This record gives sequence, C-alpha cells and structure tokens, in this order.
Amino acid sequence: VRHVDAGPYEGLAKEDLPAQLCAFTHGVMQAWAGHRPGYYDLVHSHYWLSGHVGWLAAQRWGVPLVHAMHTMAKVKNANLADGDTPEPAARVIGETQIVNAADRLIANTSEEADELVRHYDAAPAKVAVVHPGVNLDRFRPADGRAAARARLDLPQDALVPLFAGRIQPLKAPDILLRAVAALLDDRPDLRSRIVVPIVGGPSGSGLAKPEGLQKLAARLGIADVVRFRPPVDQDQLADWFRAASLLVMPSYSESFGLVAIEAQAAGTPVLAAAVGGLPVAVRDKETGFLVRGHNPADYARVLRAFADDPALTPRMGAAAACHAQSFGWDTAAAATADVYTAAMQSHRRRVRSHHG
Repeated sequence: VRHVDAGPYEGLAKEDLPAQLCAFTHGVMQAWAGHRPGYYDLVHSHYWLSGHVGWLAAQRWGVPLVHAMHTMAKVKNANLADGDTPEPAARVIGETQIVNAADRLIANTSEEADELVRHYDAAPAKVAVVHPGVNLDRFRPADGRAAARARLDLPQDALVPLFAGRIQPLKAPDILLRAVAALLDDRPDLRSRIVVPIVGGPSGSGLAKPEGLQKLAARLGIADVVRFRPPVDQDQLADWFRAASLLVMPSYSESFGLVAIEAQAAGTPVLAAAVGGLPVAVRDKETGFLVRGHNPADYARVLRAFADDPALTPRMGAAAACHAQSFGWDTAAAATADVYTAAMQSHRRRVRSHHG
C-alpha cells in the first residue's frame, strides 16, 4: 500500500477536495516514476475524484481503467433530504466523463448498474455488479448479545434500536428519534426499558457534537433514553452491533449500505428504508424489515414488534448472520478479479483495432 500525499493534512471540506486533484495526480505520477514502463497492468479508481486521476494515469500508462462510483451526483440529487445541499454540476460533468472513459464500471447492485445506464448513458456491456464485502472475522456474533451489553453498560432486557453512521440529513437519524417518540407516546410502559444509542459524529470534521439531534431528542421529550456516542473503531463498532436489538437505517439514499451487512454478520437484524442497495443487503421479513418511505409511524410499528416479541431479535439475528456469509471479502475479491480480466481483454481488443 502506497500512501499518496495530496493537499493539506486537515481542514478540507468535501467541497474543497476537487481543488486538490492536481496535487493528487502529481503524487500518483511520483509513485509511478520509479518504475519501469509497463509496471502497472490496470487502474481501479474509486469515487469520481480518483476517477479523474485514474483516467489520466490509465491513458498515460496505456492500461485499462476500471472505475467504481460508490455514489452518484444525479442519484443523490434526485433523493435529497430536506436541508441537504445538492451536488455541484462540476461533479455531474466529471462523472459523465469517467463513465465514457472507463473500460469497465463496477456497480454495487443491479439497481446501481441500471442507474449508470439510465442517468449516465453507460454502455450496459461495460457495467459489472460486484457486491462489496465485509470482514466476517471482525463482524461475527462472537460471545453474544448479553456479553456485549455488559461491556457497553447496556441493560440486558432493554429494547436497543441502534443508529450507527455519519450524522447527516441523508442518513436520517432524526427519523429514528421521531419513531421512538411515537412509540413511547403509544406505549409509555416501554420508557423504562428502551435505550437508543446514536453512535457516530456529524459528517465533516467529526469534532463537533451532534447538537441538532440532541436538541431534537429534547424537543421530542426522549432525551432520557437517547445516548450519544462519538465514532468508534471497527472492533468496538462490532460490539455495538452485537449489543443492539436491531440496527435502524432510515437513509434517503445508500449506494449499498455495508453497515447493514456488518450488523447482520454480527447477528443483528436491520430495519432499513427500501432505498438503493438496502433491499439487496436486507432480506425483508427474514433478516430484518424494509420500510417504504420515511414516515416515523412505520418505523415505530416495527420497533413495537421487537419490543413485544423478545424472540424476534435472536430469531432474525440468526438468519441475518447466515445471510451475511455471502458478503465476505473472498467473494468480493474473486468477482473483482473477474472484472479486471474482462477489462484487460477488452482493452487489448480495442488497442489492436486502433493499430490494425
């Protein structure tokens, strides 16, 4: 792994990243400069910013370009949450150029593959679907829910709906808080046995506290049951997943939702919005529940089902752990290697036809 220096070490907002593309390109070319020609066989870039550098590098080195979008401006802009800023036009143009330049495009799901074709006119033959993988050694049921709750100081018999992720409108943690408030209005008896951990920092610097969400919890009258925790490392995150009754992902858009697979691999069911890759990540009514739309009442109904049936978490959790087994890194790596082979073959054919 070669780390490429580009731009200042901190204080860069996402919006400032495109300004560092020249520095990044320079760093990549420096890393390459010490090698003989033909050292690299292929470039695989991730996200549109790296795609631009990858495009240039692939042309310079005479090798194929494989690109993975992860998220797309046109799709994000079509699914904006209230108060979210749309992605800039420069990104849309940049993404369109990369789609045209790439030999192969890797999509996380067939829905994402369709979006590449529909929104960006990608040639269907260039698009391959590879589900991303998770570390199944790290995310596993391990010593179980009771032990994880003891470690994290959570009551054994409580309903614990967990939110884990960046605190931003797109991820919709506010929907979970509104759903909990609706549940407690309806069932005040549950107040003494519900704990709602919000694990993660605001998108961006990660230093600020999630004030907006804390104020919302207070306004809804549920501040006593919500616990805000700063972002944690992956091993600790696995423990939060194990401890939870369910993971809640009410996102407005999600290219795949790896967090859903990580939680299921740890033996925890997932309640998610039926958007993006989440219907692939979660098997509805088997490893969790998918909700259409973002009405807190719909989420509250599922929370009530988990509160009323203590067997639901272990039963669905076992199915979830089983389902997650097909999303290991080995599977993802093998499928990616197949895409590389295909990209190299089509690139060779293209080069031959140019010279022929």
